[in-house]
Amino acid sequence: MLKLQTELEGKKAYFGDMQDRFKNLGFDLGGNWDYDKGSFDSILWREGGETIYIRIPFFVLDGVLDDDDASIEFQTPYIIKHVVNIGLDDDENSLLTASGFNQFQDPVDADGQIKNKNKWEDAGEQAVKQIISFFPNE
Repeated sequence: MLKLQTELEGKKAYFGDMQDRFKNLGFDLGGNWDYDKGSFDSILWREGGETIYIRIPFFVLDGVLDDDDASIEFQTPYIIKHVVNIGLDDDENSLLTASGFNQFQDPVDADGQIKNKNKWEDAGEQAVKQIISFFPNE
């Protein structure tokens, strides 16, 4: 995991406004959200079973996450790499993997080592700059 030092941390917004803007930049609401916290995730690179993501976590200050008017505050963005097995399994789930990917498989490495860290830090910082442009100058 690579933590990004940006101006986004601590910025506040409404969930509904940010969800629409993040979606336009290719981000989705991360799957591990709860009513009081979540993240916006986007794929920076994918090849084979390796994927590098940027994750922008936030917590809810007021309301609940699935409400457009929930007030959120952003935390430190970071880059992560997941490595999954795209081959066939020799177990009872082999029917699920006939297409070469089992969405229920555990990642081979959920926090894989990221090579060329400067490249991915730069890519993440550029993505965050686009997001920061959504906020008025303070």
